[in-house]
Amino acid sequence: MRTSAPSAPRTWFVTGASRGLGRAFAVAALERGDRVVAAARSIVPTDFDERHGDRLLALTLDVTDRAAVFAAVDTAIQRFGQLDVVVNNAGTMSSGMVEEFTEAEARAQFEVNFFGALWVSQAVLPHLRARGAGHIVQISSIAALGGFPSTGMYSASKFALEGMSEALAMEAATFGVKVSMVQPGGYWTDLYTSMASTTPMETYGPLRAELERQWADGSIDSEPRLAAEAVVKLVDSDDPPLRLLLGSMVYDLAFDISRRRMDTWASWEPVSRAAEHAVPAP
Repeated sequence: MRTSAPSAPRTWFVTGASRGLGRAFAVAALERGDRVVAAARSIVPTDFDERHGDRLLALTLDVTDRAAVFAAVDTAIQRFGQLDVVVNNAGTMSSGMVEEFTEAEARAQFEVNFFGALWVSQAVLPHLRARGAGHIVQISSIAALGGFPSTGMYSASKFALEGMSEALAMEAATFGVKVSMVQPGGYWTDLYTSMASTTPMETYGPLRAELERQWADGSIDSEPRLAAEAVVKLVDSDDPPLRLLLGSMVYDLAFDISRRRMDTWASWEPVSRAAEHAVPAP
């Protein structure tokens, strides 16, 4: 891991910046002397230390509104001249079994977690591409490592985010623009307390009871500040990774899931290889 301190203050564009991880990212950038465009559905400059003064631009933004996203990026460019680090942090979580989701509930999960990040990425890329520099950081989740009961739709939205971002990373690299996905574990934010829930179906009662037993001891989460410190190290790196795991639990889980997948692939290797035999085009 090679890092180098930036030669001049950078400009960050952070979505979901009014609270939780987003606010921690914005504060960390401001405290190191950088400029920050802090965007959220509801945000005011007084959410931050007034000492940051003209290095902070607070923008009210609904990331699901594509036109508003492009307008916000234009406003940021007009104010600070350029963007260097873009953190797609805005996100929501909906809890429920896959069968329970209505169409509206399923689409709402994707509107913020996937399409919101897509619109921001599309809006900033022309500016970063023109400069031949910049770093887009997609805040993903432990849920992108695998699906789990009651978080299937949330996982689906994060899987979609990572599939898009992996392709974006290869496309953007052509122009000197970096893309990274950050996969955090548990942090003390309001993600869980503010999440929406489906109307429960009685048939899933036993499974819900089992999940409640598993979660009975509660969650031991970390301070958002630690995630912010990791993201600062990420954007300071001369060779940032495509994916960065945050937390020991996530780190261990990623390896466990990967090993189990590799074991399954290996056990089915004969079937997999037998399914391919190239023939001339008909």
